[in-house]
Amino acid sequence: MKYTAKIITHRGEKRVAVFFDRDDGLIAAIKAIDGSKWSQTMKVWHLPDHDENRKMFGLPLIIDSLPSEEGAQSLENFRRWLRSKRYSDSTIKTYMEAAKSFLVFFKHKASNTISNEDVILYNNEYILKNNLSASYQNQIVSSIKLYFTTVQDRKVEIESIHRPKREKVLPNVLSKEEVKLILESQNNIKHKAMLCLIYSCGLRRSELLQLKLADIDSKRNIVFIRQAKGKKDRIAPLSPKILALLRDYYKGYKPKVWLFEGKVKGQPYSEQTLQTILKQAVKKAGITKPVTLHWLRHSYATHLLESGTDLRYIQELLGHSRSRTTEIYTHVSTNSLQQIRSPFDDL
Repeated sequence: MKYTAKIITHRGEKRVAVFFDRDDGLIAAIKAIDGSKWSQTMKVWHLPDHDENRKMFGLPLIIDSLPSEEGAQSLENFRRWLRSKRYSDSTIKTYMEAAKSFLVFFKHKASNTISNEDVILYNNEYILKNNLSASYQNQIVSSIKLYFTTVQDRKVEIESIHRPKREKVLPNVLSKEEVKLILESQNNIKHKAMLCLIYSCGLRRSELLQLKLADIDSKRNIVFIRQAKGKKDRIAPLSPKILALLRDYYKGYKPKVWLFEGKVKGQPYSEQTLQTILKQAVKKAGITKPVTLHWLRHSYATHLLESGTDLRYIQELLGHSRSRTTEIYTHVSTNSLQQIRSPFDDL
């Protein structure tokens, strides 16, 4: 989905404005963001101006000024430490942005004088004051804890930094009928193969786009997912129907390196383009829900559970480190609920 975002002033207040051609899925997603509004005069959707929303739409962060010289040096030391621990580039970027935000907030204070009370102050005066989400706050806490692990002379007691209470949000799940409508709405075999493979193996978007030709083992009927989240390898069963679809796709496109390549041979497919393909398929299928690629992964796990697959196997297939992460799907499975008779039916 193509859109542009910029900072505007609306009724004396700075806001993040998002401009795009009408798209019901994107409108639904924006409406779900706290504080989102439609300006009838400006004909644009706009959101509260804070770092979380800026980051979501690719705008420079508010707190993009430099920390103190001492803070900048400690940030560089933090970056080196993260690299030595072999964190992924995306994780390093996330942690660095969060640590930078924290240090800029205390730019007039030496790192070794920051205490646990300052962490609480930051949460109240920056996180809560700007209505940032609990998940974003949790991300900040993770970064602060890791950052102060690298600072030897410190007042902060790392084990005393508490995380925000976790929000209990259920995963979004499509019915099998809805998934079928979405997948069958695609006429382009390449686009269809990508979406079908995500659902049939429960892949993350990045996992799909990092697949190489050698990762499809047609003799053992498995997909090899290498160095996924948490730098873990795993395998997933390959459906015979998907294998047949992939063979037809290969005959037409002949990819060289990656299983799914972009317009330039040898280069992986674009994440943004893949998301656009899904949006088009959802619209064509007549589904008005704000479906994302991750919904297909959630649906895969839930449908496995409803068909009787043991939760432990689902955990392995999804690549979850903790069983508690996988257990959330028990709350959206409808098999048991459908057996409950409502007292309303007896009236």
